[in-house]
Amino acid sequence: MIRVEIRGENIEVTDAIREHIEDKVAKLERYFSDVPNTHAHVNIKVRNNKRGKVEITIPMKDLTLRAEEGHDDLYAAVDLVIDKLERQIRKHKTKINRKFREKNPEADFFNASAFENGEKEDSGNGDDIAIFRSKEFTLKPMDSEEAVLQMNMLGHDFFVFNDRETDGTSIVYRRKDGKYGLIETN
Repeated sequence: MIRVEIRGENIEVTDAIREHIEDKVAKLERYFSDVPNTHAHVNIKVRNNKRGKVEITIPMKDLTLRAEEGHDDLYAAVDLVIDKLERQIRKHKTKINRKFREKNPEADFFNASAFENGEKEDSGNGDDIAIFRSKEFTLKPMDSEEAVLQMNMLGHDFFVFNDRETDGTSIVYRRKDGKYGLIETN
């Protein structure tokens, strides 16, 4: 069972909103053969312009589902987020099932019957990922501050570099709030 935890920022979470979100999230359970005992973390934000934003994160053992959507109608935003989560599930279904079948041939992470009744498994035909351009470059050893400067000079939102201190590949990126983040690899 997926338990729903709802948090509102600048909005009171009414019983009607709570019930709508819980009903929609519960419909996601049909995609799983063994419904995970997990929590769905739902954040509802309303800005000064009264536009609502809904974020849903469902962390599971082998998969984390996350989507967010903004809309003038909060109920429509919830519906759009659930649609995004369903697309994520469909897209990952084949890959995840293959991974689990290699480890345990009898087990399926996703419920196959939920994808019947006209719903087709995403084989990549509708949302093909096409790489239009490729670049190759040598990673230069530097520290994270120098990498941020390089990223800003290039006008990019991220920059990959060899960390001088750890000797590993790292990534700096610009966050939505304008601050910087660092991803370090092992």
